[in-house]
Amino acid sequence: MPLPSADAGPRVYQHPGFVPFVLARLGAALAMQVQAIIVAWQVYALTRDPLSLGYVGLAQFLPMVVLLLPAGDLVDRFDRRLILHASWAAQAVCSALLIVLSLNPPAHAGPFYVVLVLFGAARAFTGPTLQSLLPQIVPQAILGKAIALNSSIMKIAVIGGPMLGGFLYPLGATTAYSVVLGCFLFALAMLFLVPIRYRQRPLHSGDTTSWQRFTAGILYIRDKPVILGIISLDLFAVLFGGVVALLPIYADEILHVGSEGLGALRSAIALGAFVMGLYLGVRAIRQHTGLVMFAAVAIFGVANLVFALSTSFWLSLAALFIAGAADMISVYVRLTLLQLATPDEMRGRVNAVNMLFIGASNELGEFESGITASWFGTVPAAVIGGVGTLAVVGLWMWGFPVLRQVDRLEDVAVEDGQSSVLRK
Repeated sequence: MPLPSADAGPRVYQHPGFVPFVLARLGAALAMQVQAIIVAWQVYALTRDPLSLGYVGLAQFLPMVVLLLPAGDLVDRFDRRLILHASWAAQAVCSALLIVLSLNPPAHAGPFYVVLVLFGAARAFTGPTLQSLLPQIVPQAILGKAIALNSSIMKIAVIGGPMLGGFLYPLGATTAYSVVLGCFLFALAMLFLVPIRYRQRPLHSGDTTSWQRFTAGILYIRDKPVILGIISLDLFAVLFGGVVALLPIYADEILHVGSEGLGALRSAIALGAFVMGLYLGVRAIRQHTGLVMFAAVAIFGVANLVFALSTSFWLSLAALFIAGAADMISVYVRLTLLQLATPDEMRGRVNAVNMLFIGASNELGEFESGITASWFGTVPAAVIGGVGTLAVVGLWMWGFPVLRQVDRLEDVAVEDGQSSVLRK
């Protein structure tokens, strides 16, 4: 049975709650992007040690590993909007603590890592909640359109946040973190205006243990080779190929562009993703989805290799732009697949596992980059990562033949809890 047309009925922005939800998420995303720039620059300025940038990622990733599965279970059992309120409030407290640290600078980076651990713990609840909340705000008929519009708008924060952070840092870390705190407070205020109109999940049943509920998302993905192949490909490709953690070193010591240039470099990745997202919104991937995705990940690896070897600021910007555009294709495939293939009562737990993969590819990837940079040097570390991404593409094409055979994303839509493609 075909999916309902996304063009029928009211436009997405006319649905009560969608606009305040997007504004709330935009405020929180802007806060996180600005904070990521300020913390990385502040910690590196304090330590002058590439490994410290790896610890910035690790401090946020480890609590996410511990808490994501329980968080996914809570998201499926309780009010998702309330959980999101609590998560953003905790992140706002962390921003306030960073203000305190900036007013009273410590002698070492340890206090910053402690705050980032708390921040990572709060983020463990944000990811699966955000991914699972949108289907309860808009009807199924326009869910795909809502996902595309929401993702495109979020790129405003991903593009503007790093640049804003780069320009705020010279004004003082205290000023920058105050802006971050204000953005979180704005997000909390907007979230109060979001009604829940399409709750589809059944009441919680007490016939399962906590462990069974925690691991349900893992088991669901394990039994669907296409989903497992896609998210694990993203995990390892970005784990080896991501260069985000090394950007402060490139900006300072190789390209010599300062904090403003660092913001531009991070924004180039997001701008590439934004442009590709707009293109996919007009010309969606309609066939040969698996092969297109493998090609995109390979381009991502090649673009990172170009960036690794570049000493030109403008060439580096172009390489990161292309890397962001290629990565957006993987993001588009993964999010669309998960939303269409997962029933509402499972979305929290499945999205928790997906967020674990995303967190591993981003935060743990930063740790890997920091370690390899401290061992081999910055440029060799980035080159190794790009080559590793290309190797992962080859291995996954061989190890997940069913992933090469995926044609249309719509083929995985769940009907009566079943999907013929996902069972392959």
